[in-house]
Amino acid sequence: MKIITRIKTMQNLTQKLRREGQRIGFVPTMGYLHDGHGSLLKACRRQNDISVLSIFVNPVQFGPQEDLQSYPRDKKNDVLLAKKENVDIIFYPSEKVMYPGRYLTYIHVDEITATLCGASRPGHFRGVATVVGKLLNIIQPHRVYFGQKDAQQCVVIRQMVQDLNIPVRVCVLPTVREKDGLALSSRNAYLTEKERQEAPALYQTLKMAEAEIRRGEQDPRRLTQMMAQFLNSRCPQGNIEYVMCVNAETLEPVKIIQGTVLLALAVRLGKARLIDNVLLRV
Repeated sequence: MKIITRIKTMQNLTQKLRREGQRIGFVPTMGYLHDGHGSLLKACRRQNDISVLSIFVNPVQFGPQEDLQSYPRDKKNDVLLAKKENVDIIFYPSEKVMYPGRYLTYIHVDEITATLCGASRPGHFRGVATVVGKLLNIIQPHRVYFGQKDAQQCVVIRQMVQDLNIPVRVCVLPTVREKDGLALSSRNAYLTEKERQEAPALYQTLKMAEAEIRRGEQDPRRLTQMMAQFLNSRCPQGNIEYVMCVNAETLEPVKIIQGTVLLALAVRLGKARLIDNVLLRV
């Protein structure tokens, strides 16, 4: 396994691999890897000749009051997990390498970044689109892998790839969960013991809402009210940021629950901001 820290070195290697006919798969991460990342790396290894992992805590997707400095990091464990998943290359650049000197260019995806997480995190998806766009240019993979937990991010990246004609296939894999349903996330490390006991309420709320839809509920306003009440009762320490039912492609609120919809929620629980969602075809 190679660990590469320089952009030109990474580009030269992947260009050589492409000339040789090797299929390159890529998993972009901010590190502090867990089994959710592991599932992406397994798929990447299985479906490609070369498996590339990037680890970079991207400063431009964090707001001024967010957790850039405290974001969990564990390089030693990340390297061990990468070896376990048979990663061929880790791209591990520094902030100065990714954003050198007078850096002025950013990617902004309109409309779909203004709702859900984008409403309370202005500039977040500009940072996400920019770093993913840069990484795709550097690594030039055939496939790139993301998890469904970050549903809005997946929609944004797909739109960016389509609009900018980036020749890569965006692969979205199911959310990986703890036994009690909590979606795996690096930020789960922030939870206290009591908060961790309440955190599964997010997924419980989504499953309750899914059951209501299967029983015939079609009114998104009534459904989201039920979800908020249920979530508040199960997670009293949490502060709900949003509970929404949106079109899975446009992320616009739906007037009636039909077709493919995304049930999504975000909760601030202590120091952690937790998100989760389910994708339903009605």
